[in-house]
Amino acid sequence: MNDETIYALSSGGLPSGVAVIRISGPQTQHVLDALCGRMPEPRFATLLPIRNRNGEALDRGLVLYFPGPASFTGEDTAELQIHGGRATVRAAFSALDAIPGLRAAEAGEFSRRAFLNGKMDLVAVEGLADLVAADTEMQRRLAAEQASGGLSRLYESWAKRLTHARAMIEAELDFADEEDVPGSVAETIWDDMRLLHQDVVNHISSAQAGEIVRDGLRVVIAGPPNAGKSSLINYLAKRDVAIVTDVPGTTRDVLHVDLDLYGFAVRLYDTAGLRDTEDLVEREGIRRTHLSLAEAHLVLLLRDRPDAEIDSVKSVYTGPVIRVGTKVDRQESAWPAGTADVMISVETGAGIPELLARIGAYLPDISAANAQALPTRKRHFDNLRVVEDNLGQAIDAAHVGLDIRAEFLRRAAHALGRIAGRVDVENLLDVIFSEFCIGK
Repeated sequence: MNDETIYALSSGGLPSGVAVIRISGPQTQHVLDALCGRMPEPRFATLLPIRNRNGEALDRGLVLYFPGPASFTGEDTAELQIHGGRATVRAAFSALDAIPGLRAAEAGEFSRRAFLNGKMDLVAVEGLADLVAADTEMQRRLAAEQASGGLSRLYESWAKRLTHARAMIEAELDFADEEDVPGSVAETIWDDMRLLHQDVVNHISSAQAGEIVRDGLRVVIAGPPNAGKSSLINYLAKRDVAIVTDVPGTTRDVLHVDLDLYGFAVRLYDTAGLRDTEDLVEREGIRRTHLSLAEAHLVLLLRDRPDAEIDSVKSVYTGPVIRVGTKVDRQESAWPAGTADVMISVETGAGIPELLARIGAYLPDISAANAQALPTRKRHFDNLRVVEDNLGQAIDAAHVGLDIRAEFLRRAAHALGRIAGRVDVENLLDVIFSEFCIGK
């Protein structure tokens, strides 16, 4: 239990209709006595005056008290729900500052205390951070599942299987002469370890889907100069993101906008036109275009005529491509069959619904019952790779002693424990909790 009591505004920007000030720590009861004159009944909202140390009334608001350990942080916690004017909140903060032993909370400190007090593991904490930051419905669903412990329960079930396997091996190694110890570990655990290994492999294969849901589908709009790339991104963004002129090479940098498509985040990148040029600034823009192509999930390859040069895109990108013919409203003749997947015009809107539908086809299918249990962060993926590798080595090492195979399983269990924060994660905490806003 931390011996400091912290407070912060937890309800967002001011002014607002209501401001929620959260307090957590061993002095919470003393704070409520000092500000409100008495303790409210636990877990019941009570309308009370809020006063400073001189007895001056600052406001009246709803006060809630949550005794630890049955609270968000696991400590005594309280909330002051007062009017959300800037002056009112400043006065409340001044009253809190005047109480010895209180200090303002750092970013993510309430959630960090919840983790340290065993109220959440790291996967749930990261899900909570993603839930606060969610912009789309699918981001909300994935984050809510992880914040509620869905992914943690999956990893916990794997950890139990590993623990059982290791216990059986230790029993055979240490108590081989006992009658109630199985004589062959292979018959009791290795079939399950093979199934677990396949479960981990399948889970890792869903990592890109988790990345797309959390961070968005990265779609790069590429093609030669004046193909209509900036016009398309402006049309989809419904605002002037990029400069549009008839002069080739106008776009010198990589611009992006975020769209909500079918509840998923889609990040569209407008890139410099690909061509040979002596202009140093334009060449730098083309270099950045190549970098964007290397990280893309999907490329929209735009051309305003069927014979336009596109080989420079194919030389740096080998993933899925949607070939888009542009300026269809200006075309005097149809394009030859097979030269474009969709024809569009940003002047008339022709073909745009079909283009969005084709982009939507590259969004992950998370309709299955357990599809929300997806790894979403690089540290999840990296540790899962270690789990997969060590499980594979333990399974394949039938020619070596059980003690060696047991060590592989121990390493797998250790890596799995790092995901949830069970072992050896102190160096990760500052990074993870810094993602939170103040007051969470």
